[in-house]
Amino acid sequence: MRQFHLFILFILLPLGCSHSQTPAFDAQRAFGFLEAQCDFGPRIPGSEGSRKCIDFMVQQLQNAGGQVQKQPFAFSNPLTGENVTATNVIASFGSQKKRILLCAHWDTRPYADEDPDPAKRREPVPGANDGASGVAVLLELAEQFKTQPPPIGVDIVLFDAEDSGIAGSDQSWCQGSRYFARNPIVPNFPEYAILLDMIGDKDLRIPIEGFSNHYASNIVQKVWGRAEAMGLAPFVRQSTGYVVDDHLELMKAGMQAVDLIDFDYPYWHTVEDLPDKCSAESLEVTGRLLLSLVYTP
Repeated sequence: MRQFHLFILFILLPLGCSHSQTPAFDAQRAFGFLEAQCDFGPRIPGSEGSRKCIDFMVQQLQNAGGQVQKQPFAFSNPLTGENVTATNVIASFGSQKKRILLCAHWDTRPYADEDPDPAKRREPVPGANDGASGVAVLLELAEQFKTQPPPIGVDIVLFDAEDSGIAGSDQSWCQGSRYFARNPIVPNFPEYAILLDMIGDKDLRIPIEGFSNHYASNIVQKVWGRAEAMGLAPFVRQSTGYVVDDHLELMKAGMQAVDLIDFDYPYWHTVEDLPDKCSAESLEVTGRLLLSLVYTP
């Protein structure tokens, strides 16, 4: 801020604070969080990779100062037939009554059933974009909350057991968000929720998801309007299809929720969903937007 006369400085200071105090998003650190998740291997509920990833996420969120809770629930995987315990990870920052909820799923699909090579369709999906990208952005936001507490309360919720569903059976998807929506162990009901899903694609383009626009149009206007004001070109005011995703379960619980998703991803549910198909720059687009919404609500 330029050094004007003292009385002018005091007048202008409140106007300049909100923008100057919005922290910068560390895109490289976020990409490191994406790679770290993939290094654990597939994060299929109940697997060794899943257990390691839970410990990693909990540790990161605790180190960032979050009040962390693990929310286990029984899960019967419709793809594998296994009965396991799945786990949502929830971190709350601040005690303010005014809160928003930021969420992503962290599990990976057991089978790459969309792979162009039929021989690979029984292999697990690495889940760099489909799972790890949204979590990576939220872990980086938590790092910023540690050094600069936000002016509103923020709850980060990482859902398990989202991606083991069967095509044509909507109830087989989004098990973690369904359980959380029925048991929302957060300090207060959020003003709104934002779901991140597949936001790490190198060729990022985030149109307006159909259910979000239909049921939470005011939040869509807020989010996409802010993205436009910030010059974030991947956010486009074009409607896409209706996507069955975790935000629907939050809506059923009465929350206004929007889904930030780039569904035009050629490696979706294939063995090629790897970190080299993602970029730190794409993570930064969504990360910067969320930081703006949190610090300048």
